[in-house]
Amino acid sequence: MVLRPEEVSVVDLIRFLWNQNLKRLAFLEYPTGKEENVRRTWIIFISLLGQKILQSTTKPMSFFGSVFEMWLNLVSSNRNIAVLLLNFFRGKVVKPTRSSATFMSAFGFLDKRVNLDHNIKPGDSRYHGALAMMASKISYENKAFVESTVKDCWKMELLEYKDYWNDFQRKHTTQAFMLHDKSTDPDMIVVAFRGTEIFDADAWCTDIDISWYELPGIGKIHGGFMKALGLVMYQGWPLEVVDHEQHSNGGDRPLAYYSIRQKLREMLKVKNNRTRFILTGHSLGGALAVLFPAILALHEETWLLERLEGVFTFGQPRVGDEEFRVFMKRQLDKYGFRYLRFVYCNDVIPRSPTDDSTFLFKHFGTCLYYNSCYKGKIVEEEPHKNYVSLLATIPRMINALWELIRSFIIRYRKGPEYAEGWLLILVRLVGVALPGLSAHNPQDYVNLTRLGSPEIYTQLKENRDSGEIQIEHVN
Repeated sequence: MVLRPEEVSVVDLIRFLWNQNLKRLAFLEYPTGKEENVRRTWIIFISLLGQKILQSTTKPMSFFGSVFEMWLNLVSSNRNIAVLLLNFFRGKVVKPTRSSATFMSAFGFLDKRVNLDHNIKPGDSRYHGALAMMASKISYENKAFVESTVKDCWKMELLEYKDYWNDFQRKHTTQAFMLHDKSTDPDMIVVAFRGTEIFDADAWCTDIDISWYELPGIGKIHGGFMKALGLVMYQGWPLEVVDHEQHSNGGDRPLAYYSIRQKLREMLKVKNNRTRFILTGHSLGGALAVLFPAILALHEETWLLERLEGVFTFGQPRVGDEEFRVFMKRQLDKYGFRYLRFVYCNDVIPRSPTDDSTFLFKHFGTCLYYNSCYKGKIVEEEPHKNYVSLLATIPRMINALWELIRSFIIRYRKGPEYAEGWLLILVRLVGVALPGLSAHNPQDYVNLTRLGSPEIYTQLKENRDSGEIQIEHVN
């Protein structure tokens, strides 16, 4: 079931909501015999309406975000507002350049840290998780910023940074970069997918596009995520897309999956046989990271899957149904790569789309759940897995109030590198009313990889060595 919001008008939507005859429509594609996919017309209506609204606000959102981020960088470049005003009257205002290595996104201002934790060395059980989260965090930044961070701060090699084509939205909407970490044994290539940017209406459309895309023998998968990863319109997932010149390697419309797969093929062939790779991402980026090996399995890319060290996702939404969960469990067992799904406290995104009779989405893999004190445990599913609980509303708000108080004291308890700026404190304040959204910011995910107890990784290793999965069941 593929939704095409670009083909629908508001009048069409209203007619569709009251139309009981499930005839073929330009904005709704489904296979013959699969009419049950469109029985819940109100869900399709909300998804299409939401996407139409977002599409109409693409330019205003982008403009506001551009102005807001420029203002943040202008103040930062001049140290603070007082110095900015002084420089203005002196005619010495430092003007930031949007494409420079010092220009940060709004997400970057929520957490300005770029250095890796010096206490977590290569070989430490926490190292790959901490590196993956930092790569996920800086994936929100421009190419110059990422290149400077990877090369100058981390002393690693930036292999690729690209904007990838979405064949359905007809524009470049997906971003990812690749780095090579030679400090580990074996050395590691990290692929980091960017999550949903705050002012990117196209990315928000991807998130709320609840199209199902079913792969025989694999299951039904979130259509918006499939499109962002590189689903080819009218073709699905062909083994190769060489017949599309613009999608070929080096073309001006690279598709994320095919382009990254080709780069991995090239890099892993020229490196030694021990080089492995990691997939990671925060939010939407996490969804793309875990879907990547699923398409590798569809294409029987055995040797690439055998070189996959692990998938580390942070605040990742659900991506598929029960059949897809079973399929991915088989791949995890067959190829032996790790899949660690990090969830911070009351983050609402890992609890959506819901795991119920309406949406049918399921999580899988190993869930590492951390509370607001960054104490972690291995669980089968995060507490209140669908976030729908009136009884939990007041405790969530109280916890959000604690997180706001923590903003003022954490630097004294954990060190100055954990200090939180005014923008993040403002987000925490809003989070008292909307705790599920404020809990999704990258700051807390960076903190849990650094402050979380190493014992949880020891338990993971013991479980892995014994072939058992010991989890704690939570309500």
